[in-house]
Amino acid sequence: MTISAKAENPTPTSPAQASPNPRLTPILGRSAGSLVVHEIYRSLQGESTFAGWPCVFVRLTACQLRCNYCDTVHAFNQGKEMTAEALFAAVMAFGETPMVELTGGEPLLQAEVHPLMSRLCDAGKRVLIETSGAISTLGTDPRVHVILDVKTPGSGEADAMDWSNLERVRAIDEVKFVICDKADFDWSIEVVDRYDLTARCPVHFSPCHGRVGLEELAEWILDSGRNIRFQIQLHKVIWGSDRRGV
Repeated sequence: MTISAKAENPTPTSPAQASPNPRLTPILGRSAGSLVVHEIYRSLQGESTFAGWPCVFVRLTACQLRCNYCDTVHAFNQGKEMTAEALFAAVMAFGETPMVELTGGEPLLQAEVHPLMSRLCDAGKRVLIETSGAISTLGTDPRVHVILDVKTPGSGEADAMDWSNLERVRAIDEVKFVICDKADFDWSIEVVDRYDLTARCPVHFSPCHGRVGLEELAEWILDSGRNIRFQIQLHKVIWGSDRRGV
C-alpha cells in the first residue's frame, strides 16, 4: 500500500473556487455567503457512535468523487441556493433536536459551511460533518465532530485521499471504512495500524451492500483482534435502501 500526504490548505478555502472541475458546476457561481443545498430533513442518525439519535441532516450539493457504490448520486447535481442565514433558520426550525449533521455530496467543497457550523455550535447544537477525506479538514471548528470516510481501493477513489486528515483526528472524531472485499479489509487494517486510529478515536467498518456479507465482515473483524466497531446503516434497516429523506 502506498500512502502519501497531500499538501494542507492553510485556510478553509473552497476547492470549487480554487480548482474548477466540471463535477462542481452545480455550486459554481453561487452568491457570496450562500450554499447550494440538496435537502434538509430530520431523521434518526444511521451511522457512527451517535446512531439511533434524532438528528437534523443538511445535505449539500456536489461531489468531486465518484465512488462506485455511492448511494447519494442524486446529490451530485440537484439543489437550490440558500443564504447562510436562511439555512441556519431552516435548521433551527426543527426545534429542540440537539444534533445536526452536514453531509453531501461533499460538504467541504463549499467553504461557507465553516461559519455555518460554528454558528450552529454557538447555538448549542452538537455538530457533525461527514466528509470523504479527500479535502483537508484543516480550519474546521474544534467543536465539530469530524466523521471521516476513508476511501478504500474498492471504492475506486483511494488515490483522492488527503492523508493529512488522519493525522488530525481527535477523540471526538470518528473514522469509517466501507469494505468491498477482503483486499479492502486488509488494506484498511494497515491504515488503522499505521495511524494508530483505534487508540485515538472510534473506528467503524461497514460492509459494502451486495459485495460483502454481514457475517463475513464480522468474522474478519473478530479475527483481526482490533478494537473496530462493526457498522451497518441503521436508516436502511428501518426504511430500506431506496427511500430518501431518512
